[in-house]
Amino acid sequence: MIIKLTMAHFLCRVLYGMWFFLAVSSTLRYTLDGPMDRSEVEKISKALADATRLKIFEAISASKHMNCGEIVSMRGVTRATVSHHLKILSEAGLIACRREGQFVYSQAVPETVAAYTRTLRKIARGGKAARRR
Repeated sequence: MIIKLTMAHFLCRVLYGMWFFLAVSSTLRYTLDGPMDRSEVEKISKALADATRLKIFEAISASKHMNCGEIVSMRGVTRATVSHHLKILSEAGLIACRREGQFVYSQAVPETVAAYTRTLRKIARGGKAARRR
């Protein structure tokens, strides 16, 4: 049996394989150590600064999970664009990709968003983000 995968599906599968470890380690770091360090804040801020990435992240966050095909079907978003943006969102810790049968689903990581919000709140009150580790 030959299975034909699109580029978006392939990259989600690769991200899924790498993501599990990253999700566990980043979640533990945020909940145990409190606020994020400066490099993490910068990475998330840059990830969300792009209009297309923000649109993709909003769509994923609004649903329990989305498969790559659903993201690709959004108007104005190509497979290559989705692959690129999913990688950046995943590296920032904002989404996780997981496989269920033949489908790969992306879902938001609320722990990352909570830690990011907590750190921005601290900065807005005159505090500083933790230094890079």
